[in-house]
Amino acid sequence: MLTRLSIRNIVLIEALDLDFSGGLSVLTGETGAGKSILLDALGLVLGNRADSGLVRAGEPKASATAAFEFATLPEPVTEALDDADLEIEPGEPLIIRRQLKADGGSKAFINDQPVGVALLRQIAPALVEIHGQHDDRGLVNPRGHRALLDRFAGSDVASVGAAWSAWRAAEDKLSEARADIAQASADRDLLLSWLEELTNLAPQEGEEAELAATRANMQKGERLSGDLEELRHLWEGSDGALATLRGAARRLDRIAGEHDQLQLALDALDRAVIEAGEAEEALARAAEALVHDPAELDRAETRLFELRALARKHDCEADELPAKMAELRAKLDAIEGGEAEIGALEKAAQAAGETYGKQAQALHETRSKAAAKLDMAVAGELAPLKLDAARFQTKVEALPEERWSASGMDAVEFLISTNPGADFAPLNKIASGGELSRFILALKVALAEQGGAATVIFDEIDRGVGGAVASAIGERLARLASDGQLLAVTHSPQVAARGNAHYLIAKSSTGTVTRTGVTLLDEAGRQEEVARMLSGAEVTPEARAQADRLLGDV
Repeated sequence: MLTRLSIRNIVLIEALDLDFSGGLSVLTGETGAGKSILLDALGLVLGNRADSGLVRAGEPKASATAAFEFATLPEPVTEALDDADLEIEPGEPLIIRRQLKADGGSKAFINDQPVGVALLRQIAPALVEIHGQHDDRGLVNPRGHRALLDRFAGSDVASVGAAWSAWRAAEDKLSEARADIAQASADRDLLLSWLEELTNLAPQEGEEAELAATRANMQKGERLSGDLEELRHLWEGSDGALATLRGAARRLDRIAGEHDQLQLALDALDRAVIEAGEAEEALARAAEALVHDPAELDRAETRLFELRALARKHDCEADELPAKMAELRAKLDAIEGGEAEIGALEKAAQAAGETYGKQAQALHETRSKAAAKLDMAVAGELAPLKLDAARFQTKVEALPEERWSASGMDAVEFLISTNPGADFAPLNKIASGGELSRFILALKVALAEQGGAATVIFDEIDRGVGGAVASAIGERLARLASDGQLLAVTHSPQVAARGNAHYLIAKSSTGTVTRTGVTLLDEAGRQEEVARMLSGAEVTPEARAQADRLLGDV
């Protein structure tokens, strides 16, 4: 619920900090005192359009901050914050701040983390519900009527949603299979041609790399053949390098004993002969490895180019060609076995559709019964609210199949008729401002709704009524607020007397400067304000006595 509202430099409010508690809080004051400013400030927090006209004259910027506290954050708020990657610790207040510049720019923050205004608008319905003369959301908006009726009825919408999802999945699977088979059938000749081409080539995984390596080695041999042949001549023959080294070693061996250095020279020459022999063997092995057969090279190149050409044709790697063959075979097999598969999928989709239809029909019957009960409950609330001639109807209308959804096959709308014999029409089409607010109050009392916003605000719901009707309004507001939080902007002393907390909104002037302030009244202050509301400009002893009676009756 809303626990604190802080306002800085908005219209006539210079600085204001208000603390709120549960139950019914009433806000009163003379016309023009600035009650609308509080709602405008709260509207900024809830994501309303930024209006630079709200910035106090002479100030560069304004701000409004609202703190909300919950045992557990409402699920819609949690989901929206998760999607925005915002983390709120369990038990931590939700603090929304909106800054507005005189030039029209604005910024929004949730717990000091910058956010878009769209996020404020997204979470607003779960935080605050405002009902006033120009309300076009909340209970007035037909888009929410079905959910309200379902909460009233305790409908099992989740099971219908699951059946809908299962039906849609079965239909999607059937459509996909039909499309695949239709496409495959249209491409049968092309598929056969591709498969024959791949089958004739018979590609193997890893073959491309092997052929590329073989081709590279043969090309190296072709390129190095002249050098290898020249090296072979240098080593072989009677005047080759190795023969020369061996001849020198034999001659040195005969005289090595004559001097130590000659022996050292012989040892070194023997090592050179060994190394030269190893070099000769390595050259022979290299020549053997790099030998190339022009016909074999041509065969390897042809095979490699064919593999790569087919890979480009099928937009894949050469190693993926065997898998492509399997895929083509599967598509051709699907054409052959498609009729049996389609038949099974059609039966599954039909069965899923019948299951959804049965559950949606049961939901329709539940809604219809609940609608009759809701109509009776609202009817019982209308007369005390001076709406005797009015009638209320919950219209449950079956939708055409193309508009069925996870919420069932019904459209739900709340309709009213304000005069005998008049046709029923949507709430906001024929009800005046005061009537509309009282209709909404009657509806909320009948619904006894637990799943709406944490804080509900009624703006001048008692406009144009008094006496017993105002008393009935106050009693119903107090009943609604008994297990929640409700704020009422009121001109009625009967409504004001019902409040658990009473805030007085008043203007004051110092020189040429006018300010709006808000005061939480004590018992004496409440008596005086209720007496003022009863008597007008001059508070009389009779008005104070009547105020005492009103406050004492609560």
